Amino acid sequence: MTLAHELDRYISVRRSLGYDLATAERVLRRFVQYADGQGATHVTVDLFLRWQAVFGQARRSTWGARFIMVRLFSQWLHGLDAAHEVLPRGLIPYRYCRTHPYIFTDAQIIAIVEEAARLPSIYGMRGLTCSTLFGLIAVTGMRINEALSLDTGDVDLDTGIVHIRFGKLGKERLVPVHDSATVRLRFFAAERDRLLGRTPVPFFVKCDGVRLGDCGARYNFAQVCQRIGLREPQVEGRHGHGPRIHDLRHSFAAQTMIDWYRSGKDPAREMFKLTTLLGHSNPEHTYWYIEAVPELLELASSRIADGHDGEVRS
Repeated sequence: MTLAHELDRYISVRRSLGYDLATAERVLRRFVQYADGQGATHVTVDLFLRWQAVFGQARRSTWGARFIMVRLFSQWLHGLDAAHEVLPRGLIPYRYCRTHPYIFTDAQIIAIVEEAARLPSIYGMRGLTCSTLFGLIAVTGMRINEALSLDTGDVDLDTGIVHIRFGKLGKERLVPVHDSATVRLRFFAAERDRLLGRTPVPFFVKCDGVRLGDCGARYNFAQVCQRIGLREPQVEGRHGHGPRIHDLRHSFAAQTMIDWYRSGKDPAREMFKLTTLLGHSNPEHTYWYIEAVPELLELASSRIADGHDGEVRS
């Protein structure tokens, strides 16, 4: 079996278990293409290091993530054929550290949606799709791949309920959408169908009616951020560094919790709702925002201090 054939099997099996492999598949296909170009039939440590040398510059954390992706694939291959080497732990020194979230202001989110609507394309589908996609993520906190995986039948434009069928680890959930956002989704669907002359199966599509992919969404988001000053301008279509599309999800979660504190709600009672809405498997993953966002940490500390003072006075 060729490495490309085994990669297809590997991706298929892991996806059937509910794993989101959009990024891993891109990385592994480039690795396999390099291996084929070198005439390699088995994965070895030397092959990986040579591929790393020609792949391009990246941060250590990025290469650490790529290494884990290839290492898991090498374990799969070794189980089929012992001639494949399992990449040893520590080959790429790496310690996982969650990226500090960038919290967008309301004005920045509005600017992102408005600028995305101006993205040029032959039929106008690019701006229509990207502005609606970015806006939906901003008001629901869904993951980018959850939004891109939506089919037209998953979005109930009458009730404002979005059915996420392909959540993290294969979990499904229903996400309610505010009436104002539902109106925008109705407009998008009607205009999309008018431009295409039909109703497509995917909800978010490109000008040819094909589902918008992860790479395309991230590229367009980077372009929009460069245009409004959230990223430095780049040449040759490069993304540059700065706020990510995933930070729209972070911003939704953080702003929701900030509103709880400001309105006097009990975060302990509300947290389960947000955990369910975001599709987190554990409330601890949602509580992480309190320590990751300075304003939230300050509000939480003040709430604790006020409660302590009240107990002392009583």
